[in-house]
Amino acid sequence: MFCFHWTKVEEQFHTKAGRTIRESRRSWRAPLLCVLCCLLVAAICPAQDAAPSSSPSKANTEAAAQQAFATNCAGCHGLDGKGGERAPDIVTRPNIRQLSDAKLLQILQNGVPRTSMPAFSYLGDPVLRGLLAYLRTLQGSPKTENLPGDARRGKQLFFGQAECSRCHTARGEGGFFASDLTGYAKARGPEAIRDAILQPNRDLDLRNRIVVATLANGRTIEGIARNEDNFSMQLLTPDGFLYLLTKSALKNLSYRNESPMPADYGSRLSAAQIDDLVKFLDSLTKENLKKEKSQEDEDED
Repeated sequence: MFCFHWTKVEEQFHTKAGRTIRESRRSWRAPLLCVLCCLLVAAICPAQDAAPSSSPSKANTEAAAQQAFATNCAGCHGLDGKGGERAPDIVTRPNIRQLSDAKLLQILQNGVPRTSMPAFSYLGDPVLRGLLAYLRTLQGSPKTENLPGDARRGKQLFFGQAECSRCHTARGEGGFFASDLTGYAKARGPEAIRDAILQPNRDLDLRNRIVVATLANGRTIEGIARNEDNFSMQLLTPDGFLYLLTKSALKNLSYRNESPMPADYGSRLSAAQIDDLVKFLDSLTKENLKKEKSQEDEDED
């Protein structure tokens, strides 16, 4: 009896224990599945988030372009692109700003013959396009200035009262003693043009200073030196004559640190007339840019 009852008790115990174990298994199985799902999602999500970062972000692309500019361009053009000792300003100069993206890419790829601008085609198209985009960022939005003055009156002054055409050429008309001003405003703003008219001796280029040569017979010739070396020079005079002079045969040779351009336009012309001249020179550049743009479009077609 004792054994029988003990066996029954044991069977009941194992039955209850088994039921308890099964129920306990059910109780922790659901939380465990939930934890496993969370771990699986956590493992998948970082992988999904990491996928886009495998391609360069916009910020990384801009940083790479800036670094490429600093490495390849800043040594000559400066970190801000506004010019250095070996290369010109490519940020503010109108003739650079006005170039199309296609033209600038061509320059980057092939360089500029007979200048210090090398070809950068070895950098590859993506880097060159990044350089172009960074340059446009440095240049910013172009400013359109509504200049005072009247271009038609400025033209009349240029070829008339101001006598600019005696030395300068514009649209193929005028003298050849001084520079052709058809594209003068390309690389200069209105204030720079105005200063050049009113203060021609400021920041004088020594290649354009007045030279006075006294010949052996005492005659003096005044002009601008061209193709000068230690033994000879060509002297261009305002009337268009070019004299070949041997320095050893001269009685005297002197250099004046002043420009042949009259320095009294501030008193000879009114402020309104100066504005008219600036406006005329600016209009010449705009006409040229339109022609160049039209030619580029034809070439691309």
